[in-house]
Amino acid sequence: MMTNAELISLSLRDAAAALRDGRTTSTALCTAFLERIQAVEPKVRALLAVNPESVLAQAAASDARRAAGAPLGDFDGIPITLKDNICAKDEQCSCASKILKGFISPYDSFVTGKLKAAGCVLLGRANMDEFAMGSSCENSAYQRTANPWNLDCVPGGSSGGSAASVAALETIAALGSDTGGSIRQPAAFCGVVGLKPTYGRVSRNGLVAFASSLDQIGPLSRTVWDAAAILDLIAAHDEKDSTSLPQQPEGFAADLEAFEQNPRLDGVKIGLPKEYYELEGMDPAVKQIMNDSIEVFRSLGASFVDVSLPHTKYAMACYYIIATAEASANLARFDGIRYGYRSPNATDINSTYEKSRGEGFGNEVLRRIMLGTYVLSSGYYDAYYLRAQKVRTLLRRDFQEAYKLCDFLLTPVTPAPAFHFGAKTDPLQMYLSDVFTTALNLSGDCGLSVPAAIDPASKLPVGIQLNAPAMEEKRIFRAGRAFELARAQKDFIAPLS
Repeated sequence: MMTNAELISLSLRDAAAALRDGRTTSTALCTAFLERIQAVEPKVRALLAVNPESVLAQAAASDARRAAGAPLGDFDGIPITLKDNICAKDEQCSCASKILKGFISPYDSFVTGKLKAAGCVLLGRANMDEFAMGSSCENSAYQRTANPWNLDCVPGGSSGGSAASVAALETIAALGSDTGGSIRQPAAFCGVVGLKPTYGRVSRNGLVAFASSLDQIGPLSRTVWDAAAILDLIAAHDEKDSTSLPQQPEGFAADLEAFEQNPRLDGVKIGLPKEYYELEGMDPAVKQIMNDSIEVFRSLGASFVDVSLPHTKYAMACYYIIATAEASANLARFDGIRYGYRSPNATDINSTYEKSRGEGFGNEVLRRIMLGTYVLSSGYYDAYYLRAQKVRTLLRRDFQEAYKLCDFLLTPVTPAPAFHFGAKTDPLQMYLSDVFTTALNLSGDCGLSVPAAIDPASKLPVGIQLNAPAMEEKRIFRAGRAFELARAQKDFIAPLS
């Protein structure tokens, strides 16, 4: 049997093979991760909840199925972590907020149901920025998650707990949500792979809404193949989600296995958006790693073409108008009346609303609700929200025109490696962490963050971003896998003892 050190280092692909070949069991695998969590979680604080009894019970049920020759699939018995805004029946779903402390979900989200149907073990609940609002995981009401590469640095956000748990070898993979870069940015900061699927590719049913026209669930994993395999599990049409796209199984992982026989990109054209490479203030290390990555793709046979996304300069302003407007509408349900926190200091209906929200929501959530309510108010709707939606259309057209010239776009994920805690106290500085990622949520296309190299100065990982048209995940999976196999840095293991 394999040692614990070997087990926690397995990718999803290798863990599935080990289970299939009888080299380990789900119980042994999950026990190894539970012991790892016990050892490093006091330092990383990536998880809000872990129930060892439930985990081992799920693992034992998986082992029994395998012993009977009836596993539910290749990934039966593999532990996966959920971000704390994804519902799982009979588990607390708090969105890392005091206002939902103690709320037990009465049902499974669509993706949770898919994971259970595949036999996956739900390992724990990952910390996050409250209601997915943040870029550093500093806005959680419960704890501050650290970056496993440097415990004084942030893991990114809002899916910081999901990314950190994968990087710290506390889980094989995790699910997060991406509203403006909340999967891709923490994936880059923590040296893991992060996918934002096409909007509507994965059902949002059971995802607590932040901004409904931007939110998308996706995987964080150790390899591109793992991300593709998880997308195979969770991508399907859901009649309970009106934005869910009709689709047939595409076999992303199987396609990559065939591609690996000759992982070349001959004839592939890669677009380099000039607006992304001319940004003032980009860290020199990121510039150098991007240049080195371009040469890796060139060695794989790809060619490059310059493209322009002229409305990119409006993306951040557009995003923060639309996202906050939708947040103010979505979070109106948390009123201290129907469920969630109710202030004990309230004396009438008005004070119940005011005090429950004021005491239950954190500062960043209150800030965004107020901004969103303002841009939707009478006299300002046309000047802000309606205009932002028009700009969103222009941004989408920019991407469509760019994709006529190339197969996908190659860009940085972030302007710099992970920053230290407290380094971005100004909200506007914090928002700029997502300058390269928000436009993709506005366009609805798909994007993949892949670790590229370690910054020699900070010793922190830096990622690249591959963006492709809607429903073209296969393009970026192939490109990401080819890059992964060819890059100079082969392994991204955080130096966490």
